[in-house]
Amino acid sequence: MDIEQLRECVEAAWQDRERLQEASTREALDRVVALLDAGRLRTAEPVDADGSAWRVNEWVKKAILLYFPVRKMRTMRAGELEWYDKMELKHDFDRLGVRAVPHAVARYGAYIAPGVILMPSYVNIGARVGTGTLVDTWATVGSCAQIGERVHLSGGVGIGGVLEPVQAAPVIVEDDCFIGSRAIVVEGARICREAVLGSNVVITGSTHIIDVTGPEPVEYRGYVPAGSVVIPGTYPRRFPAGEYGVTCALIIGRRKPSTDKKTSLNEALRDFGVAV
Repeated sequence: MDIEQLRECVEAAWQDRERLQEASTREALDRVVALLDAGRLRTAEPVDADGSAWRVNEWVKKAILLYFPVRKMRTMRAGELEWYDKMELKHDFDRLGVRAVPHAVARYGAYIAPGVILMPSYVNIGARVGTGTLVDTWATVGSCAQIGERVHLSGGVGIGGVLEPVQAAPVIVEDDCFIGSRAIVVEGARICREAVLGSNVVITGSTHIIDVTGPEPVEYRGYVPAGSVVIPGTYPRRFPAGEYGVTCALIIGRRKPSTDKKTSLNEALRDFGVAV
């Protein structure tokens, strides 16, 4: 089947689940997940040259959701370790050109580009991790998340996943971003290229992202502009019981052209007299 035939088969099965019993449907689902695994299909992709707009490929997400019920549970073992699940794990990292440190785990159906380093971490099905990216210790890349090239996901970073609703955009972290330790990016938030998130920054679809570099604050929701340097912050909000500080994210500057893209988080923040 070509791509259009795969799409038609998936859409038909989405409308009529009885089709999951047909061999042709199961073959189509296997093919879609294999193409995802090889990086030839994506759950979301840029639609213009500069990556300023992204498109969610809903039918591909539908294929992943339909793939689960046709898989059978089985026991998987590695020495004394044991799991019981439906999904295969990704294998042949040497052939893929990926350094995978024990206990790095990536599910089959996630694309891991050549040159990626996986420290003990987890990458879920449908996700895409671009070449030169480091997924550091205990970082997680959720289902369908799109991680660009030369990104540094520091220790304990949580990149959220999304399969449902199928029209929902996944988390997108564009090229050359630096995400500090224990930062969290969820709910389809987009971190634009070369941005730096300090440790413990939380970005959700509704987080107040406030640019405080000018005479008046400028607020964003759901995305961090390119080259932004971001740290955790609070803003005052009045409740019936009084006024309290509510968590937000503060843009305190822009990444300088002279700052090397591979620099450490502390070095990037030192330009602005901040240490986190």
